[in-house]
Amino acid sequence: MANVERAQPVLTARAAGLVGCAECGHVYPRGTPQCDLCGTPLVSRDKASLQKVWAWLLAGMVVYIPANVYPMLRTSTLGKTQESTIVGGVFDLIDHGSIGVALIVFVASVVIPIGKFIAIAYLALRVKSGKPGTSVHLHLYELVEFIGRWSMIDVFVVAILSALVQLNFVATINPGIAAVSFALSVAFTMISANSFDPRLIWDAPPEGAPV
Repeated sequence: MANVERAQPVLTARAAGLVGCAECGHVYPRGTPQCDLCGTPLVSRDKASLQKVWAWLLAGMVVYIPANVYPMLRTSTLGKTQESTIVGGVFDLIDHGSIGVALIVFVASVVIPIGKFIAIAYLALRVKSGKPGTSVHLHLYELVEFIGRWSMIDVFVVAILSALVQLNFVATINPGIAAVSFALSVAFTMISANSFDPRLIWDAPPEGAPV
């Protein structure tokens, strides 16, 4: 890890007097107002990026709490109703011998969301401190952005079960309030990741500036 921190500085497009289009990736001389291909305004850096990242990240963390406290699923069988939280559902799957499914649910619903919170906060704090990043930090950002969509597995399972199991008094499955909270948490975290300007990762403070 020490070798990563001592990596040679990267020549960025900004340092070379260029600006890239955030939509199509084409590069133009700095000062060009908009992309000739897609018409997107060209900005070297999104100055409000970190504010948006923190706002959406905190919103995602707030709604993630009720997503774990309140029931994700309400199952009614012959008039008896049973409520299951995310973690409670994982233990129920283990009790029924579905260890593989329980592991998938636990990773997708607990490990990945918490990991995304930590990763986004780490990148935002690093950019705020003025430390120039490396390819490792860029790959971390790309991983967070890619893996975000897979956190919806719990919500998809609840939606499918609710649609299929509706047998009136015999058996019914309905989503709990946690399903909405969890979906909002995933959506807010994805927006937070998409609001992050990855070009900020490469920026170093000016010569003589405090870090």
